[in-house]
Amino acid sequence: MNQELIGILDQTIVMLQQHREDELRTLLEELHPADLAELLQELEEEQQAVVVQLMAGPTAAEAIAELELEDQAAIVTALPPETAKTILDEMSADDAADLFAELEPEEAGSLLKLMTQEDATDVRELMNFPEDTAGGIMTTEFVAIGAHRTAAEAIDELRRAAPSAETAYYVYVVDEQERLVGVLSLRELIVAKPDAEIRTIMRTNVVSVHVTDDQEEVARTVQKYNLLAVPVVDDQEVLRGIVTVDDVIDVMEEEATEDIFRVGGVTDAEQQLDLEGPIWPAVRARLPWLLGLLFLSLVSGKVIEGFTPLMDRVTALAVFITTMAGGAGNAATQALTVVVRGLATGEMEREQVGRVIWREARIGVVIGLICGLVMGVTAMLWNHSPWIGLIVGLSIMINLMLAKTAGSLVPVIIQRLGLDPAVASGPFIATITDTTSMLVYFSIAALILGAVL
Repeated sequence: MNQELIGILDQTIVMLQQHREDELRTLLEELHPADLAELLQELEEEQQAVVVQLMAGPTAAEAIAELELEDQAAIVTALPPETAKTILDEMSADDAADLFAELEPEEAGSLLKLMTQEDATDVRELMNFPEDTAGGIMTTEFVAIGAHRTAAEAIDELRRAAPSAETAYYVYVVDEQERLVGVLSLRELIVAKPDAEIRTIMRTNVVSVHVTDDQEEVARTVQKYNLLAVPVVDDQEVLRGIVTVDDVIDVMEEEATEDIFRVGGVTDAEQQLDLEGPIWPAVRARLPWLLGLLFLSLVSGKVIEGFTPLMDRVTALAVFITTMAGGAGNAATQALTVVVRGLATGEMEREQVGRVIWREARIGVVIGLICGLVMGVTAMLWNHSPWIGLIVGLSIMINLMLAKTAGSLVPVIIQRLGLDPAVASGPFIATITDTTSMLVYFSIAALILGAVL
């Protein structure tokens, strides 16, 4: 929150305490909805209700839509029915559907009764789609016209429908069965001759998505074609709604956040940061994952234990244990990050998997040779032993090559099993590389030292 908004927050609290509602309305009415949302988050529940009732209208509805769904639900259910109706009437259908999905069925049913029949029907339709699909994130508020209409008639229709539409930058063209047959940008419509038929000026190669398409695929489509909105159709090519770029940005943020948490082994249950809440939900979510990895890491311990007599004879080997494990883990994580991103963004197609793995393996060879040479020379000078230098150098070289290959291969295997490749990274891949690096290190040491001692 910037200093200006902090000042407005302080004034808001004072005016609320002194019941200076008219002055408060004047103070807040010029705020952007995003700023109003940030201010609402800092107020007590009773203060939030007062502010929303004062500002009831488009600004308050947009501000509430900017909040987390849990906060939206708390505010709207605390409002008097008349104010709640005003807010819901101003909310877009997709935002209202998201809000109702957060409520208990009884609460959602009561609020739906406050809405007009047309708006309530739109919301119910959207709630039938899974939330992570095109149908779940689309809005039904768009501008559509018939192909037989003229440009002048289309502009008149745009004037009529634009105030309630999510975006008016595109006009979609449909036939008698409401099937999508074309699209016009606002610019193309304005520069067209008034008596020109829409069918003669529309673009027929319309980029669209299906109602069941995953939201990530929708986001990639909007990004690829630089669209402000993408139409959503069903099996019969009937235009059901549009997904706008602001919703796509939310999807990209949501998916990126989800991948980041999964990379760290954090479950969906604790992806909402709650500084005031109890710690036990986080403990329950993380403990099984970490316990499992601890038991898996015992394998590394058993490998080291098996070579204890060797370390007793050559204590210098113990110095480089963390170097082996850390280097391999870091190398694997680098490759893993590249592959997981490629899979998540769709940049890496199925037929490119082999090439990507081969590329990472070659990178591992070059990096392994350089790092092995540097660390081998360092170990030799440090311990005054060419044999220790040879062991360390060979081990680093082989471990980095194996780690790069494993880091690129593991997420591909996970994806082929039908799971999210992001879960393959972080602690899991580090534990695997710990075990393999120890096995490689001490096996090479046993072979070389067994031959010279």
